Amino acid sequence: MSNETPETGPKDGIQAFTFGDPMPVLDSRELLDHLECWMNGRWYEPPLSLAGLAKATRASVFLQSGLMFKRNMLSRSFVPHPLLTRQHFEQFALDFLWSGNGYLERKENRLREPMQLLPALSKYTRRGEDLDTYYYVRGWQDEHAFKKGAVFQLRDADINQEIYGVPEWYAALHSALLNESATLFRRKYYQNGSHAGFVLYINDTVHDEKDIAAISDAMKQSKGPGNFRNLLVYAPGGKKDGLQVIPISEVAAKDDFGSIKNVSRDDQLAALRVPPQLLGIVPVNAGGFGSPKDASDIWTANELLPLQARFTALNEWLGEEVITFDNDQAPPTARLS
Repeated sequence: MSNETPETGPKDGIQAFTFGDPMPVLDSRELLDHLECWMNGRWYEPPLSLAGLAKATRASVFLQSGLMFKRNMLSRSFVPHPLLTRQHFEQFALDFLWSGNGYLERKENRLREPMQLLPALSKYTRRGEDLDTYYYVRGWQDEHAFKKGAVFQLRDADINQEIYGVPEWYAALHSALLNESATLFRRKYYQNGSHAGFVLYINDTVHDEKDIAAISDAMKQSKGPGNFRNLLVYAPGGKKDGLQVIPISEVAAKDDFGSIKNVSRDDQLAALRVPPQLLGIVPVNAGGFGSPKDASDIWTANELLPLQARFTALNEWLGEEVITFDNDQAPPTARLS
């Protein structure tokens, strides 16, 4: 609670409350500082803040769920290979989906034959001035230079530069942060605890003032910290409509919380190109979203198959068919039956 305003200072009889500073996942300005990849002397810096982008994937449940769904679908249809296990492929696929860049390091035996493919986290991998050279950079003076020509990069094409990829869902970043801000606003509103729920108006004279005190104490104790506070006004001999009830708490119903969440959700699903029924989203209309099976078949043909084709670029680089997919695998429920 505060009884002063920045413009006029303290005012008797006027009470206001504030949420304080917001706690967003990141400041969006951090992602717009770079227009191109600049050379720091040894490697190119990414066009986006990868640390900030990694945090942004958890700003909204719809964004993270959509990325995990696509990762799971790729992992389910992937056929493990002696050089690339399913676990390593999942990391490789997830890095490509969230950052637009996926890296695999080729480990060789003494005969210089490929022995294993290990994922290098895209959050820390940097491309050197010589485009066949890569570095693993975790912090100041904490770097590792990969063997030249030993790292494969799968990048999501960008219109501004050809060094690093940019994730397809980047256009929905503002929607994800808006969704987060709406949730934080609602949480802070309930946690603030310095706002009124309703006004109890009593204008009949009572014989014992202790009864009024008892009612007031009961109302104070009926709600826990962070919930709505209720007010008691005792006006013996007062006139009808002498005190108007101001529904302060109705801000919770008029802040368009549901509309903001739904609109920002739709933006994120459009950027991820994942039907809502495949993410378990409950429809608000009577007609629903349609058949999940039909949506799954269309999504597989229009999104999963092209996405799988992009990962097969590793086969050309390695000269061996390591990444293959089996899209005819029966779902676990069908196999159990």
